Amino acid sequence: MATSVTTPPSLSFFSSSVFFTSSQRQNLKPLVAFKPNSLKTPTARPLAISSELTTLPILSFTGEKIGETYLDVKAAPPETARAVVHRGIITDLQNKRRGTASTLTRAEVRGGGRKPYPQKKTGRARQGSTRTPLRPGGGVVFGPKPRDWSIKINKKEKRLAISTAVASAAVNTIVVEDFGDKFEKPKTKDFIEALKRWGIDPKQKSMFLVMELSENVVLSSRNIGTLKMLTPRTLNLFDILNADKLVLTQDAVDYLNGRYGVDFEAEDEEGDEEEAGGGEVELVEEDAGVAADENPAPAE
Repeated sequence: MATSVTTPPSLSFFSSSVFFTSSQRQNLKPLVAFKPNSLKTPTARPLAISSELTTLPILSFTGEKIGETYLDVKAAPPETARAVVHRGIITDLQNKRRGTASTLTRAEVRGGGRKPYPQKKTGRARQGSTRTPLRPGGGVVFGPKPRDWSIKINKKEKRLAISTAVASAAVNTIVVEDFGDKFEKPKTKDFIEALKRWGIDPKQKSMFLVMELSENVVLSSRNIGTLKMLTPRTLNLFDILNADKLVLTQDAVDYLNGRYGVDFEAEDEEGDEEEAGGGEVELVEEDAGVAADENPAPAE
């Protein structure tokens, strides 16, 4: 008895829908629903920059809680925050490089004009100069030369990197009242006792951000190697990331909320420069006019 074996349909040129009947072609379902980009409806994307609102306690000089404040600064989304902060810190560290390292090549080293020994009949490798990189006192191969290491970063990107770092360090941030007038005389021991009252270990790295620095505060804190005392002018990304504790004053919190908050709008510095340039031009024209009046042209 002959048995019929059914073979599975194979994908070939003859299985194309071109060879199907009209009734069979109606039952076909497309495998991929193709739609050009011009006909696709745009989907709403979330904002790339969000605001991180954090409540921080305010401590008195004696270490007691006297109130609360909030820190509301911009923060990059989690998927790009690491890249933004990394680019900011690499830019700061690389722009600090002086790029003055320099070595001498074999063409720049003094001496080496005489051939050290004959070319042949010595059994040694041929040498044409004593200043070859293979000999002591010779040149350096692929050594460093003076170069410019600085790289560019956008102002908004750098500002976002700092605000993101501050927002991520909010869990280790405390706010203290202004202590500039609390130190009658410079004394490191008094400053260490104040750190302990605020719950800060003197052996941990801490960063203070204050609006103004009094002389007694500077002298009292400069001998503590784990402490950084900064102002808005010296605020940088490296010290924020390197610190275990961030200590802010109420004025510093207001500055961060105003400078790195969502409502901050940078002024158009280029426009200001153009306006200043226009004023200078007008001043020059006025001066030229005055000079022309003082020194009239001789009559023909």
